[in-house]
Amino acid sequence: MTEKDDRNMFSEEQPQPFLPPKDFKENALIKDDKPYVEAEKDSLGFWAKKAESLQWINKWEQVLDDSNPPYFKWFVNGKLNVSANCLDRHVENGLADKEAIIFEGEKGDSVILTYRELLAEVSKFCNVLQGLGVSRGDTVTIWMPMIPEAVVAMLACTRIGAVHSVVFGGFSPDALKDRILDSKSKLLVTADGANRKGKVLPMKGLAEEALEDCPSIEKVVVVERAARDYELKDGRDFRWTDLMEDADENFSPAEMDAEDPLFILYSSGTTGKPKGILHTTAGYLVGVNTTHRYVFDHRKADIYWCTADIGWITGHSYIVYGPLSNGSTVFMYEGTPDYPGRNRFWELIEKYKVTVFYTAPTAIRSFMRWGTQFPEGHDLSSLRLLGSVGEPINPEAWLWYHEHIGKNRCPIVDTWWQTETGMIMLTPLPGVTPLKPGSVTNPFPGIEADVVDDRGEPTEPGQRGFLVIKSPWPAMLRTLYEDHERYEHTYWKQYPGIYFTGDGAWKDSDGYLWIMGRVDDVLNVSGHRIGTMEVESALVDHKSVAEAAVIGKVHEIKGHSITAFVTLKEGVDGNEELLNELKSHVGKKIGAIARPEEIFFTLELPKTRSGKIMRRLLRDIAEQRDLGDVTTLMDPQVVAAIKDGYTEK
Repeated sequence: MTEKDDRNMFSEEQPQPFLPPKDFKENALIKDDKPYVEAEKDSLGFWAKKAESLQWINKWEQVLDDSNPPYFKWFVNGKLNVSANCLDRHVENGLADKEAIIFEGEKGDSVILTYRELLAEVSKFCNVLQGLGVSRGDTVTIWMPMIPEAVVAMLACTRIGAVHSVVFGGFSPDALKDRILDSKSKLLVTADGANRKGKVLPMKGLAEEALEDCPSIEKVVVVERAARDYELKDGRDFRWTDLMEDADENFSPAEMDAEDPLFILYSSGTTGKPKGILHTTAGYLVGVNTTHRYVFDHRKADIYWCTADIGWITGHSYIVYGPLSNGSTVFMYEGTPDYPGRNRFWELIEKYKVTVFYTAPTAIRSFMRWGTQFPEGHDLSSLRLLGSVGEPINPEAWLWYHEHIGKNRCPIVDTWWQTETGMIMLTPLPGVTPLKPGSVTNPFPGIEADVVDDRGEPTEPGQRGFLVIKSPWPAMLRTLYEDHERYEHTYWKQYPGIYFTGDGAWKDSDGYLWIMGRVDDVLNVSGHRIGTMEVESALVDHKSVAEAAVIGKVHEIKGHSITAFVTLKEGVDGNEELLNELKSHVGKKIGAIARPEEIFFTLELPKTRSGKIMRRLLRDIAEQRDLGDVTTLMDPQVVAAIKDGYTEK
């Protein structure tokens, strides 16, 4: 990935950068480049100053210990407690009656918890955990729907000093089992069922399948969410409500060391043994607290909605720990954007006067496909800031989001980061940064990122390369759980002393960063490197295309041939003429080398319940391999339909 490529696929049609609106800039938390200047002058001093925003039991003795790379330590010998920073200090500082969590269920039921009430619930569950034998250092697995009890369980673990391992509620029993076994969890918190598009996923029954082979689990706590029949195993299983009914509302937070483990979070969508990414206490909290405050321009009156699931790092960092440590009001929703209708998200924004909305490009492209009539049917004037997370956003989706959801007045913070980084790494600051649709713009203050070639040398503008982080940052993973060798090999061997992200990227002439996607999603076509995201962006740029997923088929001459799976906008006929038109369109936008060899029209693309397109399954279909586990998909039948149609073709 070292060849020079001066063309910018967006340059011909790219408008002038979008400047922060005048009224937004005047009221923004950050109005100028002062944080960048401070961080460039003294990065450790910058992070030390940000750490002062938190409540410490004992202050650190050293900001960063980098004596044993890649095993870095932050805020050495500092003592604090995460739940105390998310709850107690707000209650003590006049925010006791402020709404911490506003929750609405799929069926329209709702719950509001103030900071005082959330602290009481967390303290009660701490006493429950302690009564069930959980103590400091034990691992607790949380397999839950998107309900407030999941947040209570997470915060209770941090308060007692236990390590939580949250598993995405849509994962299969086998995936749950693998994560329990790897983390040696002592207790499982789950639910009787989860509401999903009018149906109930029988979580307790599925958990039983996993627990047959999980001898480390001693106790199971069950939240009764979906009125689903289930059995309690005597002596092992307990109802949440029974345990919480008489639990004490007081529990003193444990004094935790800065480098004590906070949580394990397993990477998804990989084959083989799952990667248990380990984050520790102080550095992680400093990172997510600071980035949430700066990137989302935190204001006391905000109603903040991140649509991620609690089981992903985005849910950890920007539903729970970042917002709550800043005293935000967090909105949580249990269901999907298209049930009971495709206006569901806009209905909720109007109802709760949401001010900050953070979602994924996949969702935005679905909104585009459904049509503008759904957002236009609701008052979205409460929105002041939009965000994007999870994958690169194509310029067309960015512009649609800006126009139809933000009404051309809301800045969009397009963010890049990973489970491993813990915190947002590349992002605009909304009151400062001119925005280019499709670009994550610049590194966050205090983050040293670059694009390098195969030799580790910085690339020039227009030259594709590998995104790397050149110095430690507070919220970085500390290792892979009980697998230090894999940690070193995966992230630190490619370029010694530099963190290898695994993503391809390039810089434009203004120094703005453009993410191309995973390196393994960069195709070698006749000696040319073509990013799948680049081809996908060209396809969705066409007026008839709603979504596209591009994969590379092994080709004995070219190396890879390009295959595209395309979902068309409603009412568009996927005929041979359009197929040829799309191929020509890609050739015109990128070049003949990127012209897809085959395009397959499909009604839906295979996605996980979090909205991530499973390109691996499309590759297996195209190369006629056996499909792996599809239970994590939103609709496993989509894969079967694509496979049948592709085979017939």
